[in-house]
Amino acid sequence: MRLFVGLGNPGAKYAGNRHNIGFMAVDRIAADHGFSPWRAKFQGQMAEGRLGPEKVVLLKPETFMNRSGDAVQAAVQFYKLTPADVTVFHDELDLAPGKCRVKAGGGHAGHNGLRSIHAHLGPDYGRVRLGIGHPGHKDRVSGYVLSDFAKADQDWLDDLMRGISNGAANLAGGDTARFLNAVALRVAPPRSSTTAPKSKPKEKPEAKTGVEDAVDDRSPLQKLADRFR
Repeated sequence: MRLFVGLGNPGAKYAGNRHNIGFMAVDRIAADHGFSPWRAKFQGQMAEGRLGPEKVVLLKPETFMNRSGDAVQAAVQFYKLTPADVTVFHDELDLAPGKCRVKAGGGHAGHNGLRSIHAHLGPDYGRVRLGIGHPGHKDRVSGYVLSDFAKADQDWLDDLMRGISNGAANLAGGDTARFLNAVALRVAPPRSSTTAPKSKPKEKPEAKTGVEDAVDDRSPLQKLADRFR
């Protein structure tokens, strides 16, 4: 059994924030894969379903970001899971918008949601790091993550969510390479092999000299004689 946790802040005020991209990811998985309706449990909202052969519980903590670990620990204890059974989807400032990386263990890099989970579970859980880019200066980070995605972000954000959903069963089964490939195919699809190659520019005909254009009307005997002149 797997526990997929999406990080974010509860309420309509925060729904479109960059900080809530984790909520968006698990919402998309639930909608696309026929999970049960969301219901209140573990100080958050949870939904149950299957991804491939794996039973998966989706969790959106409603404790606000800096207390996310409270909800995660409650779910882990209830289902008797280990940190290795947990995967957390969260926003990542150090990745360009639309980038996705999978990580197991390690530090929390100052992310308040991860910091809280570390305090309850330790570091040995999985993370899906979802790039949102960096505002350029640390003093602008708080306002940036708590602001909504711009309209210009919507295309790549939708592609990212589709890719995560497409690869969710691979992630649940532990095949992170196939999961990341599914994301990449949505975010950066390969060029079609049926695309017609660009036509080469036509070569300009070589200029002809007057000698080449002239008609040689000499007889064979005259040509032979001229060779020995």
